[in-house]
Amino acid sequence: MSNNIFQQRKNLILIIFFLNISNFLTAQDNVEMLDLSKPKNGKTFVIAHRGAHNYCPENTIAAYKKAIELNCDFIEIDVRKTKDGKFVSIHNSKIDEYVYGSFGKVNDFTLCELKKMNISKKFAEINDDEKIPTLEEILELCKGKIGIYLDLKDPFVEEISAIIKKYEMEKNVLWYIPFSYLNEIKKLKEVCEECLSMPDPGTKENLLKLFYEINPKFIATDMSQLDSEFVAICHKNNAKVFVDEEIGNEREWQKIIELGVEGIQTDNPEMLIQYLNNSN
Repeated sequence: MSNNIFQQRKNLILIIFFLNISNFLTAQDNVEMLDLSKPKNGKTFVIAHRGAHNYCPENTIAAYKKAIELNCDFIEIDVRKTKDGKFVSIHNSKIDEYVYGSFGKVNDFTLCELKKMNISKKFAEINDDEKIPTLEEILELCKGKIGIYLDLKDPFVEEISAIIKKYEMEKNVLWYIPFSYLNEIKKLKEVCEECLSMPDPGTKENLLKLFYEINPKFIATDMSQLDSEFVAICHKNNAKVFVDEEIGNEREWQKIIELGVEGIQTDNPEMLIQYLNNSN
């Protein structure tokens, strides 16, 4: 083989190698990072609890679309597993409060059976065909539009993270995980390094343990635990704080903001957004 032909083949191999590297890096770049440096409304992230559900059933595509329309930063979803191993968003473990004439636990039904149910019980006159959405349907709706605050009702970390990876949304989903699921918080870090855990410590003592063992960049809590010391500990460890409102009025929101909390989970996202914009 002449040196010229050998060199040509060598160059071709190098070209193919660098093209593959380029494609790999491009694929990695497709995992878009949610912009957590700047909320859409003032200085506070707005999390629509179960979606914007004042005018449509909670945890439905309609509620999530409304939250996107309102310009919320996140929607909160509750994830449960069906009898046939699919993941859907519904808060209660039973369907009784959502569907006329049907009773039982979510995991007693297959996805096909659940999809036949109309969950617009409370809003029958204006939303007469809302169904329980799958996790995949929610990810497709939200990608590139809004962040997801995922409330882990049952510890299926590996299965759920695999679905999120499929949609390349690891950096767009905050995982709310209670301290009682500490092993699952650790497992999430193992199976999905890019995923964003947001544990709820419950107490300040547990908060210190979380930072020592896991060092999360987000912490969830409620008003019963929130005070200046709690926020100071989080900020000292470079973690953002997201809190669940209790009353949901302007006085409470102002108190939360004055404490330096970064995000508020609310049942009244439209009112909170209006308040934040008027306070700028």
